[in-house]
Amino acid sequence: MTRILLIEDEPEMARLVASNLARAGLLVDVAGSIDLAREILKTARFSLVLLDRGLPDGEGLSLIPAIRAAQPGAAVILLTAQDRLDDKVRGLDAGADDYLTKPFFTDELMARIRAALRRPGGEASAPVVCGRLSFDLQTREASIDETPLTLGRRELLVLEALARRVGRVIQRDALLEAVYSLDDEVQPKALDAHVSRLRRRLNEGGAGVMIHPVRNVGYMLKAL
Repeated sequence: MTRILLIEDEPEMARLVASNLARAGLLVDVAGSIDLAREILKTARFSLVLLDRGLPDGEGLSLIPAIRAAQPGAAVILLTAQDRLDDKVRGLDAGADDYLTKPFFTDELMARIRAALRRPGGEASAPVVCGRLSFDLQTREASIDETPLTLGRRELLVLEALARRVGRVIQRDALLEAVYSLDDEVQPKALDAHVSRLRRRLNEGGAGVMIHPVRNVGYMLKAL
């Protein structure tokens, strides 16, 4: 699951970055302080952390050991206005995987995220094939017989979670965690609605797969 923790205290910057990542289909949680980030790191598994340095309760670099301890496989990209050479060297030596100075272009941030997730220990990159459906874990694009399949953001997140566990049951709680951030207000039947829409799109496209419900447990993606 490609889940990102954005640690940024400036509300407008946090909103803009989170919105751009969400439009790319990524699941994002936001923390505005070191203390809140420490708590969030205990609640979910993250593939990558975007970390500001100048946080209201301290230097962002001080959080890197906690990130490594709580999320051993997560990449860390620093997003900061501190752009001197010695600032960059200090940040990388403190354990960050990359360093991007503000202001930055969204396209560059997305490219750096993709690069970080391709590194050893990052996200798996081999496409998942089930029936006539293919899901590229790197680009997070789905296709049926090489024809691109366009999905809504939530349906894409559901498919990604199912594809990563193809042939195995994913528990409902795990699927909820994969589809919603901590701040999302989740309606009781919302997840079932997303699964239903995804199932309909796959059937209409002739994907040759089924999303099998496991009563009181969760769902499983498998070939017909």
